[in-house]
Amino acid sequence: MTVPLLSVEKLEVVYHRAITAVQGISLSVKPGQIVAVLGNNGAGKTTTLRAVSGFLGLDDARVTEGNIVFKGMRIENRRPDKITHLGLVLVPERDKVFPNLTVAENLAAPVAHRAGRAERRRREALVYEFFPQLAALKGRIAGLLSGGERQMLALGSALVGSPELLLIDELSLGLAPVAVESLMRRLVEIRDGLGLSILLVEQNASIALEIADYGYVLENGRLVLDGDPKRLLQHQDIREFYLGQTTSGERKSYRAVKQYRRSRRWYG
Repeated sequence: MTVPLLSVEKLEVVYHRAITAVQGISLSVKPGQIVAVLGNNGAGKTTTLRAVSGFLGLDDARVTEGNIVFKGMRIENRRPDKITHLGLVLVPERDKVFPNLTVAENLAAPVAHRAGRAERRRREALVYEFFPQLAALKGRIAGLLSGGERQMLALGSALVGSPELLLIDELSLGLAPVAVESLMRRLVEIRDGLGLSILLVEQNASIALEIADYGYVLENGRLVLDGDPKRLLQHQDIREFYLGQTTSGERKSYRAVKQYRRSRRWYG
């Protein structure tokens, strides 16, 4: 049996010492896996990702119960820089790049103090191999990039840190469907080419489950469903609530989806 690279057990996160944001969440990521965490706004997806990456402290929040184990080490409530040095790198939902720096300067920033010139060049060349569009934009200020180009740069900046586990928060946010599909395909290429693992937080269930090896669904801070993508996509609750389809395959209206109250049970 393969030992998970990341294991989260019965996680509870409390904000401002009073507000419980997630409760009892358990998930795992095995080496080489792409794992999707799905759910609507307020489901607890980003909080879970911040707990794993160590960025909870910025929001006056802490892991109060459960544990997070990465490569056999407990990492809950550690500083984010310490966690990053272990090989776990976050691509956040917002503020993904330094807008006043060029593309090349953005790629140099994460490794400027931890690698020699030859190593920096090797890592940057690897990024341009996966994202050739960035190679033509080396001198462009990041703030002038399109949304898709900025997301490529954010992923590239994470890759130069040589992660073993890449955490990605809302890759599809604000992007056109064609750009999202291209980036998702690139994630699979990166996983296959570098052998790293990916934990992907997404609202777009259909596109995330196309590339994922396993998926978890959160609602109101709790884990409500999990399984392989085929099983999740066939589940009536996923089809109706997250994909907007009725049992006949027709699209439901936005109002109908908002009013839908799915069961808490798994009828697998």
